[in-house]
Amino acid sequence: MEDIINRVAKSGLISLDLEDFYHTGERVLYDLKDNLFMGLILKEKDFREFLKSHDWTNYKGKNVAITCTEDAVIPTWAYMLLAIQLEPYANLIVFGNLQDLEQKLYDEALSKINFESFSGAKVVVKGCSKVAVPTTAYVEVTRRLRPYAQSIMFGEPCSTVPLYKKPKE
Repeated sequence: MEDIINRVAKSGLISLDLEDFYHTGERVLYDLKDNLFMGLILKEKDFREFLKSHDWTNYKGKNVAITCTEDAVIPTWAYMLLAIQLEPYANLIVFGNLQDLEQKLYDEALSKINFESFSGAKVVVKGCSKVAVPTTAYVEVTRRLRPYAQSIMFGEPCSTVPLYKKPKE
């Protein structure tokens, strides 16, 4: 009887799972439409009063995207005032929607990786995950890996799609 050889284990492939960089904190969309007078206008005096009286501790540790889904002209300072109120409590604040928030969470997580540690490595960026990893994260990790990795593949170590192979010098 022949021994079964695990060629994947012997290949020296490094698997990079972007799901490992998923921030587990709650995501919240703060929609300024709720602060509009008649759904059209942001009254500064009323808005400032709301900012003073609102319980901002409800956002403790949460990831917040601030936006306005109504077709209204919102002054930039209104978003800035919201950020000032949220900053002491929220983990992360972005202007945009929940997709923008997810992208920023991944950008921050990927910025903490030392990509030089992948110098000369054969890297497989895992394709399947239990959480929705934004395509932007895959593009960003590829961009950051390319200067260092010997090769970049997508999928699972047993079944990969080759993406990049460093040319021989």
